[in-house]
Amino acid sequence: MNSSGSAASAIYDLLRTRRLASLTIGRARRIPAHALDDYVRRHLEEAAR
Repeated sequence: MNSSGSAASAIYDLLRTRRLASLTIGRARRIPAHALDDYVRRHLEEAAR
């Protein structure tokens, strides 16, 4: 599997566990930029502990 496949898998896992916020518009799932910012901030805070 290429690296983009594992990255997509990781994103789907974050969405499924609701650690990354998203919204659905029609049949498309969208991840707002602020949701990514929030996730990265939380991840960095947890890593610093």
